[in-house]
Amino acid sequence: MKTQVKADLMLVLVTLGWGISYYLTDLCLQEMESFNLNAFRFLGAFAVAAVATFPKLKDVNKTTLKYAFFIALSLVFVYTGVTFGVMYTSLSNSGFLCGLTVVFTPILSFFIKKQKPEKKILVVIVVCFVGIALMSLNEQMRPALGDIFCLLCAVAYAVDLLITETAVAKEEVDAFQLGVFQLGFTGVLMLALSFLFETPVLPSSSAVWWSAVFLAVFCTGIAFIIQTVAQQYTSAAHVGVIFTLEPVFAGIAAFFLAGEVLLPRAYFGAFLLVAGLLLMEVDVKAFLAKFNGKTEED
Repeated sequence: MKTQVKADLMLVLVTLGWGISYYLTDLCLQEMESFNLNAFRFLGAFAVAAVATFPKLKDVNKTTLKYAFFIALSLVFVYTGVTFGVMYTSLSNSGFLCGLTVVFTPILSFFIKKQKPEKKILVVIVVCFVGIALMSLNEQMRPALGDIFCLLCAVAYAVDLLITETAVAKEEVDAFQLGVFQLGFTGVLMLALSFLFETPVLPSSSAVWWSAVFLAVFCTGIAFIIQTVAQQYTSAAHVGVIFTLEPVFAGIAAFFLAGEVLLPRAYFGAFLLVAGLLLMEVDVKAFLAKFNGKTEED
């Protein structure tokens, strides 16, 4: 199996965790405010990662810390957007709009880094765009404050992917250290915002405690470290497309954990997202050559 395919499969697991996180975030917001929850989530993730891997973090350099801080700034906007978006718009709207990272990533990559997307990626983007719309949009979608926050989330995450792609390409940047320290910087920034605009508290019920801990350890700490390391072997555009599976996993989690049933068109949308991911991973020219009884050399 090619290294890029392995990296993409690891990112699919990350997306699975984030799909589950929608339900857990909704549960935690019953007792904790947005910045408060995100501070707990990122500082908790950093604490666990730092204790478990301290020997690997001792020799961090300034370049790695610099990029970790820039990524943290973008993550503040990402998670501010998604948590406030869920609070002020419907879940269907937030799922669709936050999923627009797949569209913004190659667009920003083209304008900022002058990277022209492959034709196949453009086709996959269209397929995934339609799939997310079928899964998430309702017939009465109206502009709302939450929609603006979700769009902020999508754009900010596209920026995050591009910064990470730039960082991990540098020899002096350690991808693992980058993944850990971005958690700490994000947590500190979120905690500062929580003290400015909220009253920070700890969870009061066991259900929210377990949900917040799961968000911190698995959906934040492990997920972001895997994403950062995996991006050494794949492109930001690929990552953006893979993350379109997030609404699929979110829908599955909602079905089993909250008893939510999707409309038939939503299931077709999920099928399109999976099809888009497979199209991205398959070498179409090589497949057609083999299908016609030829080799790539022929």
